[in-house]
Amino acid sequence: MAKSSKHRERLLYLEQLFRQETDENHGVTMADIRGYLHNNGIDIDRRAVYADIETLRNLGMDIISEKSRGTCEYYLGGREFELAELKLLVDAVQSFKLITEKKSRVLIDKLKSLVSKYDAKDLDQHVPAGASIKSLNEEVYYNVDRIHAAIASNKQIRFQYFQWTVHKEMELRRDGAWYVVSPWSMVWDDENYYLIAYDSENEEIRHYRVDKMLHLEPTEDEREGQEQFEEFDIASYSKRMFGMFGGDTTIVTLDCNNSMAGVMIDRFGTEATIVPVNEERFTLYADVVISEQFLGWVASLSEGVKIVGPKQAVDAMETMTDRLAKQYLRD
Repeated sequence: MAKSSKHRERLLYLEQLFRQETDENHGVTMADIRGYLHNNGIDIDRRAVYADIETLRNLGMDIISEKSRGTCEYYLGGREFELAELKLLVDAVQSFKLITEKKSRVLIDKLKSLVSKYDAKDLDQHVPAGASIKSLNEEVYYNVDRIHAAIASNKQIRFQYFQWTVHKEMELRRDGAWYVVSPWSMVWDDENYYLIAYDSENEEIRHYRVDKMLHLEPTEDEREGQEQFEEFDIASYSKRMFGMFGGDTTIVTLDCNNSMAGVMIDRFGTEATIVPVNEERFTLYADVVISEQFLGWVASLSEGVKIVGPKQAVDAMETMTDRLAKQYLRD
């Protein structure tokens, strides 16, 4: 093996040693380093090790040397991510229900590779068991990437769409017929990814749950619907679509207790129209779809929020509450 190749091999082994075997609480001595290289078929003197460590430092590795118990120990200081940052990422991966349990484990293992073996054990202990309900569709992770690729290449996509049956089985909609749409954007709502696309057949903008798509692939046809999306406000659309159920939007008037201000702003944003009434209440005007999901959300806020207009929204709430009262009325 050429001298330059041997040198590169030594540097790779040393990089691996510092990344996997050391951290601020675990250093290695010169004897440890030479022993590690020896076990990998490389025997060199101290001067060559010193030179290699300096080369790694020049390449950006934060290799720190400290004297401890009469000897010098070396360890990797700064890394791409701090342990606290990786714990946050592990939490996010574990609670992200869009991806499957299997893919979550794979991603967490990759995150563990960014720290020493000692900190990796800490990350293992940090992972909560059964932290969330996970997707059962193994294609989701790759569907997101395929959709982004189709958008970037200006191509339409096709896929099959499914729903769950009472027997917990996937049942294809439209008897398995292909959906062909032009993808334009993706949004995140209530822990789910949605594709916002143009349906040429029906000449309208529609949305689809990404985790319910199967066998997604790009087509050779270029996207359509550019004119419809030129003035389309994705953020406004997402805020209006509670639970992502479609329908016509209406400006609804809500009478709210002042303690609900944070809840309203979290839902509608700071641009929402809020008019103070007195020291206890305010009025909010929101452009929403009057759906069961919206009505249920208002009902969940109890006495803190009341729909006061328009009449169709008030009537819809009365109809829903009357139905629920009869549904749960004791015999």
